[in-house]
Amino acid sequence: MKTRIIATILVVLIAEACFAVGADAGDSYKSVLSRTVELAGDRSQEIQHFQMESRLIHYALDGTRVSTDVYKLRLKCVPAKLSSKAGDEYTCLDFTLKIGNAPEVSIPVLKGWSYIFNMTPTNLDGAGQVLGIDHAKFVNLKDAKGNAIPQANAYHVYNAFIDFHSFCNVFAERTAGGKGIQNLKKIGEKIVHASAFSEPPVDLGSNVAKGSFFKNGEITLEFKGLSLVDDAPCAIVTVDSGQSSFKMLMNPKTNMELRAVGSSHYKGDIYIDLATKWVRKVAFYELVITESNMPATQKKANEVVERNITIRNIKE
Repeated sequence: MKTRIIATILVVLIAEACFAVGADAGDSYKSVLSRTVELAGDRSQEIQHFQMESRLIHYALDGTRVSTDVYKLRLKCVPAKLSSKAGDEYTCLDFTLKIGNAPEVSIPVLKGWSYIFNMTPTNLDGAGQVLGIDHAKFVNLKDAKGNAIPQANAYHVYNAFIDFHSFCNVFAERTAGGKGIQNLKKIGEKIVHASAFSEPPVDLGSNVAKGSFFKNGEITLEFKGLSLVDDAPCAIVTVDSGQSSFKMLMNPKTNMELRAVGSSHYKGDIYIDLATKWVRKVAFYELVITESNMPATQKKANEVVERNITIRNIKE
């Protein structure tokens, strides 16, 4: 409660400085904005609920919008000290998918699925799985009507969990080695994150083969300012990664390999609760350009996709 009060006072002081008049207004404003803020402290041990929506907009090369896919995820987090387990326990309360103009459908196998999440120095678990997200849960996914979910869409279902933990944990928590959010103390400070230029594997079961990867460019974190989210004082930290690239080797049919290469630029604002240190909100944008080549026909296909993701920390 004490940290919540201090955080609220800090935001109020800034607001007062903004509306101050007279010769001392500039000095008052500067004094408040130059204060040191702790962003990487221990998170409060309270159950958290999150709602995430990913919108993938597909474009033709002439700029025409072709279709939009929408992925919705609801997660519950029980901190390790409450669950008495080896890490924070996350439970998928629901996952729905809407492909183009098709009706929205749920994915039954993910509803109620729980897993333990822990940060590691390499962000890989013992099986080489990124952020410890179990690949097996995303093999041969079917919707509530029993229909198989296309491979490309199934991958984005899996990737929703990667996106969530990347923004809510990798970028928003203290790093084990190298620079991270713990190095941002004042508004305006900017660092190159420890995960810059990393090359995590993106293989997923038999659908996305070994040798597939996503290579990050220079990832920067910048302490942009302070704001309110649902009346909670928050720090705004911007993540920016340009010049990222990827290669994916997919097997849509037996004895057929689809090779996709491309580039990505992603950027997002993370709103961190100054009192609890939990992420209150994420607003993320990514532009992805892909060239696919099918050896059987030697034809190439190009695609432009815009990804918009929002994450909100919500009440139960």
